[in-house]
Amino acid sequence: MTVIDILIIGAGGFIGAVIRYLLSGKFNKEGSSLPFGTLIVNIAGSLLIGIVVGLGVPKLWTLFLVSGFAGALTTFSTLFKELLQLWFGNRKRQFIGYILLTYGVGILVAFVGFIIGKAL
Repeated sequence: MTVIDILIIGAGGFIGAVIRYLLSGKFNKEGSSLPFGTLIVNIAGSLLIGIVVGLGVPKLWTLFLVSGFAGALTTFSTLFKELLQLWFGNRKRQFIGYILLTYGVGILVAFVGFIIGKAL
């Protein structure tokens, strides 16, 4: 890994983190049944990763888009924090639904993104 690689990942990560912060603030509303902001960024990141991998883009673009941007856009730490809050807040149905939506839809859109990327 070169210094250029690190800078490219960092630039993508900066943009992805800012977008995640903005989207989470807009869509994660108090009293909502699910933390939709986190769900949106995780699914969007899964789709982007699928498309980029399917396209077979050059290494530097993969570093920027997948390792940097999508890596910072998506978040497992926030997902797990929110899952714990749902579980210990006695919101078991939302807990199960959130897991199924996040992983089920995330995997599905990654596959769809890969197919789209291959077709382009």
